[in-house]
Amino acid sequence: MKVAFVDRDGTINKDYQDNTWRYISEPELIEGSVEALKAISQKGYQIIIVTNQYLINEGIIRLLQYKKFTEKLLLELNDNGIKILDIFYCPHSRDENCNCHKPKTGLIDMSLKKYPHVDLDKSFIVGDSISDVELGNKIDVMTFGINVESGLLKYTKVESLSDIIKYL
Repeated sequence: MKVAFVDRDGTINKDYQDNTWRYISEPELIEGSVEALKAISQKGYQIIIVTNQYLINEGIIRLLQYKKFTEKLLLELNDNGIKILDIFYCPHSRDENCNCHKPKTGLIDMSLKKYPHVDLDKSFIVGDSISDVELGNKIDVMTFGINVESGLLKYTKVESLSDIIKYL
């Protein structure tokens, strides 16, 4: 099974400064993300969202707020004909030194345990932060960084989620 491991905030929906998230209850999709996710699906990829949500354990948002926001996001994507296979998130604070906070591989490890037929050689990861790119390098998959700058890592720099379609 081919999988697109897709970051959430800043990749699919708009991202905000940490403290602003306290007031965000409705997802605002980034322009072109719906069309890009449809195209990714049409190319035979299952979509798994992998997202750091350290704001939960850092006390900026509550777990319930994260779940309600995610539920609304999934409903909006579903209404647009996009099926998300699963979501794996890390609620831990940046100080907790857990194994699931990207760029550590815990979120991918969880997805591989749940979906053992994932073929990493045919999969990719895309996100808007250096931690997404570092994770892609650690698991050795095709990696796309949305406006990420790093000369030390192996990845393709793109301007948006829709820019990756030509590489698939």
